Amino acid sequence: MARPVTAEVEPTPTGRPELRRKVGSAIRWSVVNSLVQRLGQVGVGVLLARLIAPEQFGVFAVALVVLNIVMSVSEMGVSVALVRSERPVEELAPTVTTLSIASGALLALLCVLGAPWFAEVMDTPQATGVIQLMSLSLVIAGASAVPGAVLQREFRQDHKFVADTSAFVVGTAVVVVLAMLGFGAWSLAWSRIATNLVAAVVMFAYTPTRYRPGFDAVRAREALAFGLPLAGASLLVFGVLNVDYIIVGSVLGTVPLGFYLLAFNLANWPVGAFSQPVRSVSLATFSQVRDDPELFARTFSRALRLLALVTVPACVLLAALADPLVRTVYGERWAPAAQALALLVLLGALRVALELGYDYLAGAGRSRAILVIHLVWLAALVPLLALGAHLDGIRGVALAQSVVVLVVIVPAYLIAFRPYGLRARELGAAVARPVAGGVVMVLVASGVQWLVDGALWRLLVGGALASLAYAAVVFPLRHEVLGLLRRSGA
Repeated sequence: MARPVTAEVEPTPTGRPELRRKVGSAIRWSVVNSLVQRLGQVGVGVLLARLIAPEQFGVFAVALVVLNIVMSVSEMGVSVALVRSERPVEELAPTVTTLSIASGALLALLCVLGAPWFAEVMDTPQATGVIQLMSLSLVIAGASAVPGAVLQREFRQDHKFVADTSAFVVGTAVVVVLAMLGFGAWSLAWSRIATNLVAAVVMFAYTPTRYRPGFDAVRAREALAFGLPLAGASLLVFGVLNVDYIIVGSVLGTVPLGFYLLAFNLANWPVGAFSQPVRSVSLATFSQVRDDPELFARTFSRALRLLALVTVPACVLLAALADPLVRTVYGERWAPAAQALALLVLLGALRVALELGYDYLAGAGRSRAILVIHLVWLAALVPLLALGAHLDGIRGVALAQSVVVLVVIVPAYLIAFRPYGLRARELGAAVARPVAGGVVMVLVASGVQWLVDGALWRLLVGGALASLAYAAVVFPLRHEVLGLLRRSGA
């Protein structure tokens, strides 16, 4: 299936110097953007955990479920079609603009009308107004879909950094001031609106061409033929990532939901810090090298190894030191969140790999395969989440998440990869040393928990010794990693 590759081919995302330069620059900016955002969010999260009660986080979580699920289909996947398409932007952008704005406005209206019913189902009627307010984000997302897609298509992550940083500063100011004034869940909702609005304004400012709404039936069919399966898959993705909130809220109540939301957000930190920078360029990169089967497969394997090198230690530290971390940073009243955090971190680590696989299949044009995988994921997940909630509370819900991914979804992705020459053995070899380093970290960190007293000291000593142990295991890979980073920045 794969054609021979000569010795002159660089083991980089592509042998094309201009694309390689753009990808390298985009990744660097994405890493900076992600680190700034994540560090800032951790600081703000700690402050808000001390200003806002767990039950108010639960109210916000209910509203966030609605927004995330509807946001996943707000522009029907057509912006991804714009990123992937080889056609000039101006041929497709007016139609994408029309579809995005229309679908965002319609879904916002449905959210406003359906908010009372959903809040009642979740036994959280106080979330009705918060849901209705946050539905404005759908209108903003629809209007800014094309500028965001253009920046991603052109690898302008430097502009995305400015947009995200500006939005974070404004959103943080809004949430802190309102939280101090006692607005509770409303402060989080208004912050979300302010963040989305500022990011949209900055992205528009960086888009030199204004694409007004228009409509071409042929272009619409092309965009929807690719985008609708992805939109369906995105809906299932957000269903997968939010159905646990629904079950925790309905079975266990608002306060456990607040604890679960904090744990999930912490476990999601590696996904945001390491996966998002790569995903900002991976779809466009995979799309541009998919005509070379050997390079297409090799690009994925190398990206997976680099992600594993940084994701594994972060996830192990979060899991092994969950209890002292939560008690030290967030306070004793949030200690129950640690029960779910250790198990949710495994889900976070696996999501980093699966999201890269999602972009790989999307770059190959396999949007229907993505849809089927996530349909299976959701169908397998719902009954196990309910069972876990009844048997072991939020910890049981977290365990169900990880079991489904390991037993069902990872094998499903491996089956989808087969036509492209990606096999479990090769992918396992790519991540073998980071995983071995992670096992050593678990042993070291667990030993420290037994020998050291005090949450702060267990956190500091365990984190330091486990990190040193991991570095010793992965040290032989340093030359390969440095070589890849130099070539990607060439």
